Amino acid sequence: MTEITRTVRIHGGAFRMGSSEFYPDETPVHERAVEPFEIDVHPVTNEQFAAFIDATAYVTVAEQPLDPADFPGADPAALVPGGLVFTPTDGPVDLRDWRQWWRWGAGASWRHPFGPGSSVDEKPTHPVVQVSFADASAYAAWAGKRLPTEAEFEFAARGGLDGARFAWGDEERPGGRLMVNQWQGTFPYRNTGAEGWVGTSPVMTFPANGYGLFDVVGNVWEWTTDFYAPRHEVAGQVAVDPEARENLLTAASAEPGSRIPRRVLKGGSHLCSPEYCLRYRPAARSPQADDTATTHIGFRCVRDVA
Repeated sequence: MTEITRTVRIHGGAFRMGSSEFYPDETPVHERAVEPFEIDVHPVTNEQFAAFIDATAYVTVAEQPLDPADFPGADPAALVPGGLVFTPTDGPVDLRDWRQWWRWGAGASWRHPFGPGSSVDEKPTHPVVQVSFADASAYAAWAGKRLPTEAEFEFAARGGLDGARFAWGDEERPGGRLMVNQWQGTFPYRNTGAEGWVGTSPVMTFPANGYGLFDVVGNVWEWTTDFYAPRHEVAGQVAVDPEARENLLTAASAEPGSRIPRRVLKGGSHLCSPEYCLRYRPAARSPQADDTATTHIGFRCVRDVA
């Protein structure tokens, strides 16, 4: 199969992972090492995902019927295929309640991110969204790659700037320049657009980091393979055999009352804003259930190298 996304070789090494400046789940700052790997220059786009669908006839999770067992107490009639859709509010709201700007979009999918009336036909080079962890993993396998670990993603996103706040350094807007597709205005009701883009932007619109990687922060959150925990696990803290550790992490990652594990998302998205979600940084992380598809989550792939 021909290459559909250019990759950059990351030589690996040790770095300081995490941050103690912003959110508790980014702690503790600790040394982590990664082996050499290759990583996609930008997130997978709509046209690239379409090529995968055309070649395999794959059906994404958002397009499949929902299992009532995964939603105890829910009305079975309401369990229709779809995904979470960001919907701006009419004005200021309590930012502690995310349900005010997210709704279930019946019929939403990667082809129709905001529901049946929307389309990606005019957005071939935008990152694909409304993809679950399983969807991203299936694409990666088809492409002869895999999804990155959290450490690999953060190492690559830092672009060689060990310990810096942002993917380009410590100053958020060097020389006044907007470096990332993030929310402009007042969240979640007024967005004036990042370089004219409200929502996702075409990949490579904003500057690359020191490794030549685009959109490692902002634009869309990206899936990693790590199970989420409310703080970093430091090597040597948990002395259990690998299988038991995997089972423990899988179970612990799920939200209370759910049996669906959660993975770590990295990079932040176009919905991140300083007053609500200052997560367009390499150290930032967020939990998301494996079966979730939304209008601000995408992915990119990596490949092992000798």
